[in-house]
Amino acid sequence: MLNRRQFLTLAGAAALSGQTPKKPNVLFIATDDLTTTLGCYGHPIVKTPNLDKLAKRGVLFSRAYAQFALCSPSRSSLMTGLGPDTTKIYELQTHFRSVIPDVVTMSQCFQKNGYYTARVGKIYHYGNPGQIGTDGLDDAPSWNHKVNPRGVDKDEEDKIVNLTPGRAFGSALCYYASPEPGEKHTDGLVASETIKLLEQNKDKPFFIAAGFYKPHCPYISPKKYFDMYPPQKLKTYQMIPGEMEIAPPWAYFIKEANFGITDEKAHEALQAYYAAVTFTDDNVGKLVAALDRLGLTDNTVIVFWSDHGYALGEHGQWMKQTVFEAATRIPLIFAGPGIKAKGKASPRTVEMLDFYPTLTDLCGLNQVPSNLHGRSLRPLLENPNATWDRPAISQMRRGAGAGAGQKAGNKKAAGQFVHGHSIRTERYRFTEWADGKEGEELYDYKTDPKELKNLAKSDAHTKLKEELRTRLRKITKDRGRA
Repeated sequence: MLNRRQFLTLAGAAALSGQTPKKPNVLFIATDDLTTTLGCYGHPIVKTPNLDKLAKRGVLFSRAYAQFALCSPSRSSLMTGLGPDTTKIYELQTHFRSVIPDVVTMSQCFQKNGYYTARVGKIYHYGNPGQIGTDGLDDAPSWNHKVNPRGVDKDEEDKIVNLTPGRAFGSALCYYASPEPGEKHTDGLVASETIKLLEQNKDKPFFIAAGFYKPHCPYISPKKYFDMYPPQKLKTYQMIPGEMEIAPPWAYFIKEANFGITDEKAHEALQAYYAAVTFTDDNVGKLVAALDRLGLTDNTVIVFWSDHGYALGEHGQWMKQTVFEAATRIPLIFAGPGIKAKGKASPRTVEMLDFYPTLTDLCGLNQVPSNLHGRSLRPLLENPNATWDRPAISQMRRGAGAGAGQKAGNKKAAGQFVHGHSIRTERYRFTEWADGKEGEELYDYKTDPKELKNLAKSDAHTKLKEELRTRLRKITKDRGRA
């Protein structure tokens, strides 16, 4: 919400012009499968100058987490403001309105308050790359307007190098260094189409969402980005002996470490992923530059986020679908009006459920649903170190007898699933699988930032584990856990 000084400034200017003060706009920038491999998060190699500048204009959250490390469950939760056990979205096919048909999504709430709402690209789930150029699992009531770009990368898929040939492009370590300029790629079109909407709607309150498809695999981006990261100069994650036996079998999505690829191929995958990250950064920079050019910066809340994190070899895992730190932690930046602590980082633990109440608070909306599961982050946008005792909840669902669990003999009857629920505080993470019947995890990030020592069976940590379990179950019960 605007502070008094900001409101009076806007009101004074409006009075001179005879106009009503304009409501704050929202530019909602989404990325797909982006971990915190950014300069502003301290990464020593990846080049992200535009996001680094954006972080200096706003508040960066060091400990922000997704509810579910898989696209559709995460995005459905974010846009409805409700946890996955309420939406019941645990996979990539079911639409949340088949479960909660009358829910008011975040952008619908903005519509009810007189905003123009539009999306370009991926905000709700799309099969990536299969459904690029289509509506995917979009939600029509959420938008006044939609654009589904389709770029040259879709035409280049026959040239992709697949390092894991048994896997489809959407879940493979695969790449292509394209000779085509970024403007012709799907994400380049997301940027240009979003800029058109900003230009066309600059005189009305808007909620415009730009959904980039990268760095999701296949890692296709212009060759110049690949050239920034010679593979021989990159450092891949090196596991310790027994690293895939530290947690219960259900904790691991990938059964064979690194999909069984060689270290040389892992360097290729890392090069391609980093290239896609920098390509994404350039596209984000174009959006922010457009806001500046159009004179919209001072009255537009910018949110930059990823739908979940992304493992790059930690615990032998690549991609997502775990509740380890790499897959659940996301990059998150808020900038614009109402954000006082510009250039600061908040160490507090926040979650994607907090986006909905934060934006409706900053923009002073009415008719906000009363059942949202998150809390406004405005206190942390004013003082990043403010008292804040809310943990983040993440979860995962495994299929019957699937994944590493099957390898370990944890077979369940057909049609049954194993759910993992995890609570993350500033220092600890506690996870239980099937209410603890299929195993537990407890990590202390102060002494063990790489999650290499599971303390769940430590007598010295019994009291702490029970405290975290009690807290986890209370929160998840309130959010629909059976």
